[in-house]
Amino acid sequence: MTKANYKAVIFDMDGTLLNSIEDLTDSINFILDKYKLPTKTLPEVKHMVGSGAAKLVERAIPLGRDNPKFNTILDDYKAYYFDHCNEKTGPYDNIIELLKELKSRGFKLAIVSNKSMKAIQELKDLYFEDYIDVAVGVTDNVKRKPAPDECYEAMEQLGVNKEDCIYVGDSDIDYLTAVNTGLPCISCLWGFRTKEELIDAGAGNNYFVEDPLEILNIV
Repeated sequence: MTKANYKAVIFDMDGTLLNSIEDLTDSINFILDKYKLPTKTLPEVKHMVGSGAAKLVERAIPLGRDNPKFNTILDDYKAYYFDHCNEKTGPYDNIIELLKELKSRGFKLAIVSNKSMKAIQELKDLYFEDYIDVAVGVTDNVKRKPAPDECYEAMEQLGVNKEDCIYVGDSDIDYLTAVNTGLPCISCLWGFRTKEELIDAGAGNNYFVEDPLEILNIV
């Protein structure tokens, strides 16, 4: 891929901007324990996240969506996680420095996430209010990633076209989101998937970065 004159950067949140895996793990395990179900290790939860709360619960409980208590467990998980989503969560090293520099260079910045809109707005306002212009989470009207809808919504709010944008994420879902939106993709290797897992998912032609500040050399 060749370097383009980008005007905007769209970021995934969990595993990309925020290291949230401990709060995600603690929350799902609290709910699993509440319902007397087997709890999960942190590495197991790493491979369950990325597609939203419903998919996490589906992957975590016996029988998945066929479990007769699925909707109740999902509602309990959402409520518990919203109240405990910021106990151990925080930006990865050099993320704030990256966002500050991008902002100073005139880039428009957005977050797209499969978290609920309520949760993503709270975390965005807490950590990234000075840098991130737009945050798009899951609503009834916007299809979740890897559908392109969240990215389209972010681009509309930013006032840019897809030719102006590059996408940054850590997972196979993020790679597919970029493909479905028609955006070049930077895969960050500090998140929830390894380079080998990403390549196996088809992301071999992505940019790969091991430190957030490396993104400055790409955009």
